[in-house]
Amino acid sequence: MDVRMESSWKEKLAPEFDKPYFKSLVSFVKDEYSQHTVYPPGKRIFAAFDHCPFEQVRVVIIGQDPYHGKGQANGLCFSVKDGIPMPPSLVNIFKEIKADLGKEIPPTGNLERWADQGVLLLNATLTVRANTAGSHQKKGWEEFTDAVIRTVSSEKQDVVFLLWGAYAQKKGEIIDENKHCVLKSAHPSPFAANRGFFGNRHFSKANAYLAEKGQPQINW
Repeated sequence: MDVRMESSWKEKLAPEFDKPYFKSLVSFVKDEYSQHTVYPPGKRIFAAFDHCPFEQVRVVIIGQDPYHGKGQANGLCFSVKDGIPMPPSLVNIFKEIKADLGKEIPPTGNLERWADQGVLLLNATLTVRANTAGSHQKKGWEEFTDAVIRTVSSEKQDVVFLLWGAYAQKKGEIIDENKHCVLKSAHPSPFAANRGFFGNRHFSKANAYLAEKGQPQINW
């Protein structure tokens, strides 16, 4: 099956594309896009990979679903398109960056600049029907993104994984913690941020680990 994806990822993930679950997933996603409003735009489904080739991955952040509001999702977890107001979780992420690193909150919530530095912003589910959270869960995306995480864990060394909330931590159980830095905390959502996301200092910790391993730090 021909999947439009950045070439290094396409090569690494090629075994997935011919599996029955993926063929079923593609059929489901095509039907959804033809019959409903679905986010992100079709050409942005694999944007997280397009902005962050496999060789460049230094940090992985695991999200759950794309945003399901109009114009929000741009294919990167927690990120929104330029000109779109930041959702509460993203506001809290930037609040923590300010507290941790002293950086002012930026005018845009578009995280492509992180992805272009080697941050894989991976949602567990890569598509969603408009205004219907979780509508594309358990259709095959989770199996595909597990394969992504497993590939990074097994084939790379010294990657920082940021696992925010119980869902991401459960998904991250397949990561080899002997080879990588795994940082865990509460989720940045308004319902959980005060229970351990604020004050986690994950951004400075990630950079300290990268520096220790002789890698460039991320300009958060």
